[in-house]
Amino acid sequence: MNANDPQFWQMVSSIIIAVCFVFMAIAFLWIALTVRKIVGTVKNLEEKVEPLLRKVDAISVQGKEISVHFTEISANLSSATKSLSDSTELIKDEIAELRVLVNHTAHTAKDKVDMVSRSIDKTHSQVLDTTEFVNQKIVVPAREIAAVMAGVKRGLEVLFAPAPKQIDRAYTDDEMFIG
Repeated sequence: MNANDPQFWQMVSSIIIAVCFVFMAIAFLWIALTVRKIVGTVKNLEEKVEPLLRKVDAISVQGKEISVHFTEISANLSSATKSLSDSTELIKDEIAELRVLVNHTAHTAKDKVDMVSRSIDKTHSQVLDTTEFVNQKIVVPAREIAAVMAGVKRGLEVLFAPAPKQIDRAYTDDEMFIG
């Protein structure tokens, strides 16, 4: 892959987005689990406070005033619990949407990788075909033409070469031996 190719950067950005969505999904899941623990703690606290309120009410008038305050606190805690429960539902919905988006992004990234792979294979095949074509249509005929031209040159050299000198003396066998 070439870093100057737009498809390369598109693929890289898709992968980065997918990784970000995975991290966001993990964060939302962690928040949902924390909210669930808080809701459980608040419910346990509410269950433990109710008997104490009854005992305090029976003890004295001052206990009744404290009971009223605890009732208000319980109402606030119940409201907070409901809000946390609603938030948990919203978070679950967001996580589901993120999961769908991450799956779609992963599928799209896989399709893009497949497309790039096919493009590379096609380009490689075309380069091989072009190389074979150039070899058959240009290189081989050029070699043949070069061989014919070399033959013609040699023929012309022989035709237009000066006449050989006449041998006016006899050579011995030793003089004719080259070596």
